Amino acid sequence: MTKTIDYFFSIGSPWAFLGLEPFAALAEQYNAAIRPYVIPLIEENGGIYSRNRPEVRRAYWIKDLKRWASLRGKVLNFDNRATLSDPTPAGALVTAAIESGEDWLKLTLALQDAFWVRGEDIGKADVRIAIASRAGFDGAALEARAQSEAISALGKASYETAKAAGVFGVPTYRYEDELYWGQDSLPFVERHLKGEKLAA
Repeated sequence: MTKTIDYFFSIGSPWAFLGLEPFAALAEQYNAAIRPYVIPLIEENGGIYSRNRPEVRRAYWIKDLKRWASLRGKVLNFDNRATLSDPTPAGALVTAAIESGEDWLKLTLALQDAFWVRGEDIGKADVRIAIASRAGFDGAALEARAQSEAISALGKASYETAKAAGVFGVPTYRYEDELYWGQDSLPFVERHLKGEKLAA
């Protein structure tokens, strides 16, 4: 029987970006299918956006991100964060790729790399279209689909699924009804995939 991992993530999460390639490699290694859900943080369940945290915690957050980025072979760009648009609409673009059966992992990585490494403003439609087109997609068609009621409804359904599952932050992985929050939890996901389920 095929193993399936539910993957709750957002395009604007640097942690989801840093964990995406290791997670995809892990799923491939264990022949596990990934069932993706593009969501925001779920504040009703306790999710807290970085902008709403005390300054000392935000400072540590950035330092920790840089440590993990170095470990993952990435260099994150924090220079123009304040001037960039909300990256949330990029999630609808990925949802459109998921819905149409396209390579959503490739598109996700392209958008996150543009946002977190090159500092591109993926909140703007023309920027998203260009990124998707460079990655080999029909960017204009995907963007048009992303604006549809069907994609909006799918996004809302993903949110409700995550909320009901007890998800609060991203990325979160769910395997056999066990939740693992954060890309630093991937070692526990792997142990579970191997049959060694660890639960308190």
